[in-house]
Amino acid sequence: MSKIRRLPDHLVNQIAAGEVVERPASALKEILENSLDAGATKIAVDLAQGGIKLIRVSDDGCGIAKDELALALDRHATSKIRDLSDLESVGTLGFRGEGLASIASVSRLTLISRQRGAAHAHRIVAIDGALHPVEPAAHAEGSTVEVVDLYFNTPARRKFLKSEATEYAHCAATFERIALAHPLVEFILRHNGKVVARLPKQSAPERVAAILGKDFASAALAVEAEAGPLALFGLVASPTYSKASRDAQYFFVNGRFVRDKTAQHAIRQAFRDVLHHERHPCYALFLSLPPEGVDVNVHPTKIEVRFRESQAIHQFVFHALNKTLAATTAGSTPSAAGAPLETAQAGSANLAAPSSPFAAAPSPVGAPAARTLYQQTPLPLSVAREAVAGYAALFGGVREEEAALAAARPTLAEPAAGGFAPSPFPPASSANPSAGLDKLDTDGALPPLGFALAQLHGVYILAQNVDGLILVDMHAAHERIVYERLKTALETDAIPMQPLLLPVAMSADRMEVATVDEHGEGMKRLGLELAVLSPTQLAIRAVPVWLKDGDAVELARAVLKDVREVGLSRALTERRNELLATMACHGAVRANRQLTLAEMNALLRDMEATERSNQCNHGRPTWVRLTMKDLDGLFLRGR
Repeated sequence: MSKIRRLPDHLVNQIAAGEVVERPASALKEILENSLDAGATKIAVDLAQGGIKLIRVSDDGCGIAKDELALALDRHATSKIRDLSDLESVGTLGFRGEGLASIASVSRLTLISRQRGAAHAHRIVAIDGALHPVEPAAHAEGSTVEVVDLYFNTPARRKFLKSEATEYAHCAATFERIALAHPLVEFILRHNGKVVARLPKQSAPERVAAILGKDFASAALAVEAEAGPLALFGLVASPTYSKASRDAQYFFVNGRFVRDKTAQHAIRQAFRDVLHHERHPCYALFLSLPPEGVDVNVHPTKIEVRFRESQAIHQFVFHALNKTLAATTAGSTPSAAGAPLETAQAGSANLAAPSSPFAAAPSPVGAPAARTLYQQTPLPLSVAREAVAGYAALFGGVREEEAALAAARPTLAEPAAGGFAPSPFPPASSANPSAGLDKLDTDGALPPLGFALAQLHGVYILAQNVDGLILVDMHAAHERIVYERLKTALETDAIPMQPLLLPVAMSADRMEVATVDEHGEGMKRLGLELAVLSPTQLAIRAVPVWLKDGDAVELARAVLKDVREVGLSRALTERRNELLATMACHGAVRANRQLTLAEMNALLRDMEATERSNQCNHGRPTWVRLTMKDLDGLFLRGR
């Protein structure tokens, strides 16, 4: 049998390097974190051949004393912690004391540093883990770490590195994550001598916009929530701005980029009923909590953490995002990070500050700085009077009929006696839904979505507001409105039913009949009343009051399918939103359904009053806006 022996320190370092330094990006991360822990305000990164040939990081931090240079390259030597209590409440990015030692054991590493206030700088060189004597050097206050020929002495590891382009992409991603969390630090990135990114000291929203792009910034919603010691702030893109991959998801804990299943699940849950399951949300979120509330000593790469109270973190993140997404009502616009920004700065170099630098209140689309009274200017033509008279002769009776119908229509929250609701689009406010464009609201300004002009091909509603033209997908918008009302009604008690004057008979298989036999009484909570007529037939006696104009048979089949597959109790708890989304889709107004102006205006008002109405249940936008500038551009006006 072989004898147990102690491994040489050099081999131990190389083994550790296999965990800590997976690729050039891993080495870059360790060095950048050291610079930030040293209090740097300017950091320059130089890469060659994707970081395989060269990684050089220069900073203006506090520097390292001459006598400590050799110790900085020793394993488990660190200035970040001293005892177990420090380890249990780590407040710095680095703390393990393995990074530089591991990198030095698999590369040619040079460390040059000059302490603040020191007269000279000093340099130490490590080749294959062997340290050379410390010698004087020329350098400004701060430090420079230069890593050359990574894995030159371990060819088995080097051959597993990818192409130069791939390794550079990983390094650039690491650079962006670090820069994103530290907007008060100036960064510059050069690759093969060419400047790739230059990020000045800036506000947090500006840094997010610079890294994630203007498209993300224009679709961003500000997130700000606090609960005791917990704080969450940042930017999350509107559900209509989603991606097929997860490459625009950034989650930070106390300024440290992490991949945490608890947070990812909470975010996914918040988006579950506004985003298609094959799409992924985009966000840059920063969670701040006491250091003792999170264990960062879980993995050598420090990209995984473990929360002491994971359930509390999950609920906090979920409710913060759910509240933000609920505010996306039609007619409101996200606080764009690309627009003129608040220049509020974080309290420290990282974003773990108690007050959010992202706070910005959303403003309604078209809301002018000062309330303006808009009036129609009369045409200076003699034919104008004739045109108006002709229009009144053609449509005057229709307008009067719509006004009378609107005056007699009950509100959605209070159906007419007997539970009947005459229209799927009852008005959501006291405003007269039949009012034309010459009618303004009580404040003297048009509503955010304006007033309806016409219907296009039975699919889109055209409306005019302060800024220009509004186009609404009536099916998607009505689907969201019905869905939110179904959720609210079911949370309070049960969905109100609309009894059918003549029950609708439908053919059914044995499983559908058995489902009604077993769960028929409980399904009344969903506003659906079914009865067994025979072993092959069911009768639909009532449907949800807001779905009365939908296909009752298709609605019943869809609900029976969900209840049969998962059971009624799960359908009303775990899969409630999916079930209600199915019901809303079947009950929403269909294409080619002709709507009156009163119904179109009522739908616009309902959109303005409904949470999450900027997008349908599948994440598609419900409305778009063409400003007068956009329209002028189409006709080359002003050119």
